[in-house]
Amino acid sequence: MSLIQLIAGLGNPGPEYAETRHNAGFWLLDALLQQANGTWVSQSKFFGLASRCQIGSQSVHVLKPTTFMNKSGQSVLAMAQFYKIPPEAILVVHDELDIFPGEIRIKRGGGHGGHNGLRDLHRVLGDSYARIRVGIGHPGHKSEVLNYVLGKPRMDDRNAMDDAIRATLSWLPDIVRGEWNAAMNALHQRQGDSSGI
Repeated sequence: MSLIQLIAGLGNPGPEYAETRHNAGFWLLDALLQQANGTWVSQSKFFGLASRCQIGSQSVHVLKPTTFMNKSGQSVLAMAQFYKIPPEAILVVHDELDIFPGEIRIKRGGGHGGHNGLRDLHRVLGDSYARIRVGIGHPGHKSEVLNYVLGKPRMDDRNAMDDAIRATLSWLPDIVRGEWNAAMNALHQRQGDSSGI
């Protein structure tokens, strides 16, 4: 496994989107920076908010695109090209409809699953980057997905997601070193809200 040099969270900019399910990737990066006493700096050349974090023994770039979700690739590609970071050394954190709130999955490669942010990343990076998938649950019908991802989670779901994010941060040093097995075993066994939405 490659060492991770860049962690990008996916979301939409602006206060009206800050608490919506689609911004779960931003939530994890905000928690990471708070834990590391870091600060976000607006970087127009990266079309986003950027910082740098010490995660275990690894110094890692972190990025929140301020493009909208479906233009996430523009921001991530700009930083990756500037620092000469290959796709295999990029970790993307995003919301995931297909797993319950409170559950986390980590994976490398694969399809975009219809996620607009991942679709744009695939367009510019290919599919070899790593992902942390933060479960948000599914509304039950495809026609309801747009309103659901742009809505705020129930309080119990948000609490479960925050707990999962904290658990993920504790394993992040292993993940950025490319030592995934223990992290996957621990995080993939977490149980979310199996009662559904």
